[in-house]
Amino acid sequence: MRTSMTRVAIDGGQVETVVLGAGDPIALVPTALTADELLPLAERLQGRFQVVHYHRRGYAGSSPAAPPGSVAEDAADCARLLAALGIGRANVLGASYSGAVALQLAVDHPDLVHTLTLVEPPPVHGPADAEFRAANAALLADRQARGAEAAVERFLLSTMGSDWRGRLDVAVPGTSAQVRRDSRTFLDVDIPALLGWPFDVATATRVRCPVLHVSGGGHGPYFDGVGDLIHAWLPHAEQVTIAGAGHDIALTHPDALVEVLVPFLARHPVD
Repeated sequence: MRTSMTRVAIDGGQVETVVLGAGDPIALVPTALTADELLPLAERLQGRFQVVHYHRRGYAGSSPAAPPGSVAEDAADCARLLAALGIGRANVLGASYSGAVALQLAVDHPDLVHTLTLVEPPPVHGPADAEFRAANAALLADRQARGAEAAVERFLLSTMGSDWRGRLDVAVPGTSAQVRRDSRTFLDVDIPALLGWPFDVATATRVRCPVLHVSGGGHGPYFDGVGDLIHAWLPHAEQVTIAGAGHDIALTHPDALVEVLVPFLARHPVD
């Protein structure tokens, strides 16, 4: 069952949001395509932290998102949401696409981001950048040829296997239907936003908070060089690999993620 959400007004739009638990605040920045990928993590953290879980524009019941999208605007929306909730400083976690959003948030709002956790951040600007962009170009071409829902279904079939619907729905019931409804945002907004995201080592020097980078031991060739990229950008970052996990760690291995995340946050209390 999905957690009940309320709509919070920010900058001419509304985003579905739920705040769970109490303690040091942690904002879970939602990734692309699977709107509730971080919900299992949120439910496990609520006993220790005040967890902000929300849907970005274009997902579920939040306001629509206009193409081509912007990582910086997604980061600004997160900052606006935290301000609307009265949270002045928070731990921030991003996974996959939202790893880019969380990084940008730490650059643009350093006083807001107390710690930064990057779970399988995207491989743009890294050694597999060209191959990753080519794969996305093929996905966008499929979207133009066959439509958004058909392209997303083929994408999930190729990345998760023939039981992708069952795997998603076991983790968070209703997700397989939700990804089809949100397919246009993923393809028309998020992918162009990520491919157009400017970030480099000079920009990364503006990230001053403690950083944790979590990767999966079986995440595939596109992500093999991301650890080195994060080290080049953020030499002070702690790096942890979860054995047996793929790219979708938060969805498939939330308990293992909690085991590495909680000690990191405990070493850096907000107060």
